Amino acid sequence: MKNISLLLLSVLLFSCQQKQTKNDSVSSSDSIAAKDSVVVNEPKQENKQISDTIFMNFKNEKGFYVAEGTIDSLNSRVYVKFKNEDLGELNGKIIPAGGKGNIRFNQIIFPDKSSDGPFGMDLSTNLEQKGNYILVIGHSQMADNPFYGKFTVQLENKKK
Repeated sequence: MKNISLLLLSVLLFSCQQKQTKNDSVSSSDSIAAKDSVVVNEPKQENKQISDTIFMNFKNEKGFYVAEGTIDSLNSRVYVKFKNEDLGELNGKIIPAGGKGNIRFNQIIFPDKSSDGPFGMDLSTNLEQKGNYILVIGHSQMADNPFYGKFTVQLENKKK
């Protein structure tokens, strides 16, 4: 038993010593050169779904808010939140991954907590208030086959 424990102890020490020597093999001048040659890339700014909410914070190069979302049996509705600073017209579009599906803009909730809807897969409404808006996306309760899967939502805010 003592022999086995000595053997395990020596293997453990040997393996720890190898890891340490690998880290020590890089000289300080190599680490400085590596830091200087690294190009700092800004992280790609994209709108992502977190749980059942998509926060639209970033516009793409065409000036649209675009995000990919998922509706599943746990999250049968997705809430798209965005902040409006300019009065104008909001145009929205839902593009299901499979081409067609029972998915739509169910409701828009305005900053004063009033609401409008339902809409279809396309949305066009006037934004007459500044503040935080919420779009509710889900399947139509009046139609068969609820939608489950991935979709892309695209929003465009045209200023007046």
